[in-house]
Amino acid sequence: MASPTGTTDAPFGRMLTAMVTPFTADGAVDYEAVRRLAVYLVDEQRNDGLIVSGTTGESPTTSDGEKERILRAVVEAVGDRATVVAGVGTNDTHHSVELARAAARAGAHGLLVVTPYYNKPPQEGLYRHFTAVADATELPVMLYDIPGRSGVPIASETLIRLAQHERIVAVKDAKGDLFAGTQVMTATDLAFYSGDDLLNLPWLSVGAAGFVSVVGHVVGGQLAHMMDLYRNGDVAQALAVHRQLAPVVDGIMMSAGGAIMAKAALGMVGVPVGPVRPPLVAATEKQIAELRVCLVAGGVKLTDA
Repeated sequence: MASPTGTTDAPFGRMLTAMVTPFTADGAVDYEAVRRLAVYLVDEQRNDGLIVSGTTGESPTTSDGEKERILRAVVEAVGDRATVVAGVGTNDTHHSVELARAAARAGAHGLLVVTPYYNKPPQEGLYRHFTAVADATELPVMLYDIPGRSGVPIASETLIRLAQHERIVAVKDAKGDLFAGTQVMTATDLAFYSGDDLLNLPWLSVGAAGFVSVVGHVVGGQLAHMMDLYRNGDVAQALAVHRQLAPVVDGIMMSAGGAIMAKAALGMVGVPVGPVRPPLVAATEKQIAELRVCLVAGGVKLTDA
């Protein structure tokens, strides 16, 4: 299925949010809320792409069947006007291949494949893992380099080697090494996406194609505006937006982290998405109070107060 928003230099679109997975009060996936959230993110938060079943979507605690139903719900809701990318990475190559094939059948436009976590494979193992997933379908692949969670980075030499695969076209970078990213972009055609909201503007400055954001749940429109400003040469105004949004990044990313605080923030802007699944736990009253201050400071309009 062709991406409705991809371009040669931004194959998955430019403004993507790693979407949370809504749950009911008893912990079941709320598929109707999944659809509503996807529409909100595309129509109100200017996302031209969504990542489904990434870590922020609590993929470690959703079943394969739930992942497929979630993906189908998002594709049905917004797949005609946003690129829908399915998170299929695990630390088991065979399982990742199975998830990739299921995602292709469900209508995904692309695949997000995270570095295998915990078992810390060598670089040759990473290369074989990523190419096996890329070989499993005809969908384009975005690699996800996040050594803070996976325990091992994708070496620049490995990225350059992987770029020779016709379907490995992009990297979501949460390694934060702008110089290494610059070297890879110079040597390959890989499109880099900022996977760390703290570094969105710095990544643009070295040639990133766009963002895969968490704070995009509530400030996606502002991030898209910042990107437009930068790409149109208005660096000073882009910097002003970057600085304005710093409290929002602080409130969502620097406390309890992605899924927990993104869900709390969505509740504050009138888009309830339910609880998190164990082993995650709800934000504390103190964290909620601090988040509220950060969102207000960043110009987010709250509806829950």
